Amino acid sequence: MSFALTSAPMRALTFCIRKTLVLIVLCIFSGVGMISAQERPSVDSAYHSHKHVDSLLYSHKHVDSLPFVIDSAEVALRIKNLNPSFNLHVDSSLAYKLEINKDQSKYYWFLRNPPVGLRINKDNGLLTFKAEKSYFLSGKLKYDYQYRVSVGVQNLEMPNDHVDTAFYITFYNTDIIPSKVKPTVGSTLTVDEGDTVAFKIQCENGNFPIETITFFANMPVRGATLVKKCDDDFVWSPSFDFVKESDPGKERTVVLSFVGSNKFGIRDTAQVKIVVKDALNYPLSVEDYKLTVNVINSYILRLKYTFLQIDKGVKRTKGTRTTFDITGSATALTGSILASSSKPSDIGKVMPSVGVSLVPVKEAVAPQKVTEQNQASQIRSTVKRLEYMVSDNAIVGERDPDIARKTAKLKEELKQAQVQLVDIPVEITSGMSEKELNEYFNSKKVMKKYRLKR
Repeated sequence: MSFALTSAPMRALTFCIRKTLVLIVLCIFSGVGMISAQERPSVDSAYHSHKHVDSLLYSHKHVDSLPFVIDSAEVALRIKNLNPSFNLHVDSSLAYKLEINKDQSKYYWFLRNPPVGLRINKDNGLLTFKAEKSYFLSGKLKYDYQYRVSVGVQNLEMPNDHVDTAFYITFYNTDIIPSKVKPTVGSTLTVDEGDTVAFKIQCENGNFPIETITFFANMPVRGATLVKKCDDDFVWSPSFDFVKESDPGKERTVVLSFVGSNKFGIRDTAQVKIVVKDALNYPLSVEDYKLTVNVINSYILRLKYTFLQIDKGVKRTKGTRTTFDITGSATALTGSILASSSKPSDIGKVMPSVGVSLVPVKEAVAPQKVTEQNQASQIRSTVKRLEYMVSDNAIVGERDPDIARKTAKLKEELKQAQVQLVDIPVEITSGMSEKELNEYFNSKKVMKKYRLKR
């Protein structure tokens, strides 16, 4: 609500009151301001600068507000040209001056947690940096890493007048270091059939690491593990029929190519040559050796049983002939005794002739079996030789390098034994165990009977 001032005394009083209020307001702001009293405008000049306040006071218009003068000391401190991010190349320099909206001579500049080599002038805010490559080679700085740097500016006279902010700085390198595929073996390997080839595929990473690896070979490699990324293992075992008879030098060369690629499609290839040589198939050779030994052992048992039958026949014939010899000798002796007695008789003269007549009967009933005895001796010597050959050609482990020669030797000995005894009917054992045959064959009587004599 406003009232018209019509009388001169009332207008003068109102003018005085308003002028007093203006002075009070100016005194308050000048007491907390940040500029000196010399730079602060006077009350009259400030008052007359707002469209002649005196004329407004004496005018008949209604004034509801008082004029307000803005003090420059109340302006907020700020950095005018702060760059939020800096990107620097290796071996480059940085010189960047930070500016504020006030007199810099009264302010102090500082940095918090700056990277190695970054400095700021405390008086004028000049940022300087020399990105030397030695910082990166020694590990003090890193490529492609955002370093957060806190920067501040502080009034030397008023602690509350300061600014704290931050910016980022990143270093990059334009030198291209290619990534490479590095197998853990040399470029050429020599293996035999049946051996296992195993090595690791490593990667030497440069600016852009290898993400995928593709595997190629100049011929099919069955059973090989696939290599898809770095640090994968390549494992392959060539089969015993890998090398063919038509291959020159009884060997075959396999070329393995490992192609590594990064995210930009840049490739690097590493090759490994594997020379596979023809080798003995040990599993099959071991089975062949065991089969040959089993055949020989079975043949030895049959020979022992045949020897048993022949030896028994020779023994019966010998017993029969011994009976005839004893009977004939007893008859002749009895006749001689009777003939020389005090009472001679004709019986004493006849009985010696009876003993003599038993000799042709003995030869007819039990002729000497010289052939059978010789056959038994031959069978016994063959059995002993075969047993010695099996013992002498025993294999040492399942990968004996002489297994093929030993198997061939056993087969040859078996063939010779069969040829020597081709006329002897070899019977199949029945009713007797292997233990019983061995006990009879190695008994003291048989050994004494068929041992070599001088």
